[in-house]
Amino acid sequence: MDAHSRGRADDIDPADQWVLNPQTGNYELRLNHSGRESSGASRAANRHNSGSGRESRPGAPLDGSGRRDAPNRADPDSHRAGPDSEGPRREVPGPRRGRQARDGRTQEHRVAAARRTRRSPKQRRKKALLWTGGVLAFVIVAGSTGAYALYQKFNGNLDTIDVGDAGSKSVAGDGPLNILIIGTDKRTGAGNEGYGDKGSAGHADTNILFHVSEDRTNATAMSIPRDLMTEIPDCTTKQPDGSEKVIPGSQNVRFNISLGQEGRDPGCTMRTVKQITGLSVDHFMMVDFNAVKTLSTAVGGVKVCLARPVKDPDSHLDLPAGESTIQGEDALAFVRTRHSFGNKSDLDRIKIQQQFIGSMIRQMKSDDTLTNPSKLFKLADAATKALTVDSGIGSINKLTSLAKELGKIDTKNISFVTMPVVDNPAEPEPITVVVDPAKSKQLFAMMRSDTSLTEVKKQEKAAKSKQEAVLEGDRAAPADVRVDVLNGGDIAGAAGATVTWLQNEQGVPKSTNKANAPAKIDRTTLAYAPNQADQARALADMMGLPATALKQGSTDAEGLQAMVLTLGADFDGAGVPITGPATAPDIPKASADKAECAK
Repeated sequence: MDAHSRGRADDIDPADQWVLNPQTGNYELRLNHSGRESSGASRAANRHNSGSGRESRPGAPLDGSGRRDAPNRADPDSHRAGPDSEGPRREVPGPRRGRQARDGRTQEHRVAAARRTRRSPKQRRKKALLWTGGVLAFVIVAGSTGAYALYQKFNGNLDTIDVGDAGSKSVAGDGPLNILIIGTDKRTGAGNEGYGDKGSAGHADTNILFHVSEDRTNATAMSIPRDLMTEIPDCTTKQPDGSEKVIPGSQNVRFNISLGQEGRDPGCTMRTVKQITGLSVDHFMMVDFNAVKTLSTAVGGVKVCLARPVKDPDSHLDLPAGESTIQGEDALAFVRTRHSFGNKSDLDRIKIQQQFIGSMIRQMKSDDTLTNPSKLFKLADAATKALTVDSGIGSINKLTSLAKELGKIDTKNISFVTMPVVDNPAEPEPITVVVDPAKSKQLFAMMRSDTSLTEVKKQEKAAKSKQEAVLEGDRAAPADVRVDVLNGGDIAGAAGATVTWLQNEQGVPKSTNKANAPAKIDRTTLAYAPNQADQARALADMMGLPATALKQGSTDAEGLQAMVLTLGADFDGAGVPITGPATAPDIPKASADKAECAK
């Protein structure tokens, strides 16, 4: 098969190669599934394979390189074409046709029974595709998104980068999840050389920190301006020969050079995000210009709305007022345009990209996509070819697990915001921006405390009720509080400084500096035993700890056992309260479930 027919059998639509397994209710890839190739084509294939010394195996699945894997001969459910068949034939997995299953029924009887008890074809088909094909519509970048119809066939499409300890190895599990979406300005691919610096190594041009809540009910997608002036920390990168190289950090530079410049990899961008926000980044996903074009085309176009007609000579965007469906070059032009909207700044371009992403997500999670096998097939192929990810999610199985987690989020609970910034005061005519100290602190605190932007009031009320319940009761005298302090945050010497403050300012002589924690954490915690509750309440009052920071164990403390206070990234210094339920800053936000017209 050539590159244009990869995954196809002659003129069979790729969508028709996904067949229903009657035992599981899921659609599975069956190349040459119909079993009705022409005898001439079959003979030609046999002649070709005999010349190479290999037996034709038309029913075997493709591996990542386009070769067919040999069937598992030890597997009783493995099938081969019979000697009297007209051509290659691949049957649905299960007990062999006509043979008695363990329950005494033939395969035909089992299939018939399954059909009688299963739901309507439309409902069954949609469920199967949701599980095996559509699970998720998710942000990719530079203003694009993708849904992962993550089938094993696409494993070889993925590119991976080892970012070491910049990310986590886990894919799904307990706790919030932070994924950094990076869109580079690398001009690879046909037709992209004319977009600015064709020799660019690829910088962090578009950046979205996608924070998924612990209960997977909501997400906050925070865009980070590329022209943000910040500090890039030292970062360790993996070299092609397996060695490590430390790239020195830089002071007062643009955020976008955290990638590409001086050999920095996505791990450097992840570390920079953590330094700014206090949020640990678990994984990254990176794409270039081609992803916008291929993914918008694969999904059948993305609907956008303009408040007025736009004809931009720089990006070549030419659209009328009102709603349009765009794909390919037009989609790339839309997300790159910045001279046609708002005040013609990069901040206004971010808003346009967020609108595009929201529309793409709606399209990806629509019935039009989820119930269209052909569209899902093309989309999965385009998405996996477009992606570069960290090794922690660098396989189809791992990405599938991630997709299942992200697929739980309702689009109405996905909020788009931009990191609060202000004009750079160091520039006479500001071109760059700096972090807004007040509003950004509120937003970062919300994300660290896992407070949703979509249900802030509700969560504040719930957190307050919990805090009132946990903190009700007697307080121990400061002299009776016994606590070990560990530093799991980013401020050097924080544990020692806190112990000094507790002893000298709060009268807690039984506080001990235990130096660094085994691992960095985002949120400060206080672990205590049930019979130390009065001590915990007293320390929470002193430190301004929220109820969510208090973690009560199941067994009582014995003897001189101390509570354990682990300072996290939310710790700003000794004596600075670690505030309770965060409140939403006064910043613009948009929801993924609502269409807006670009102005």
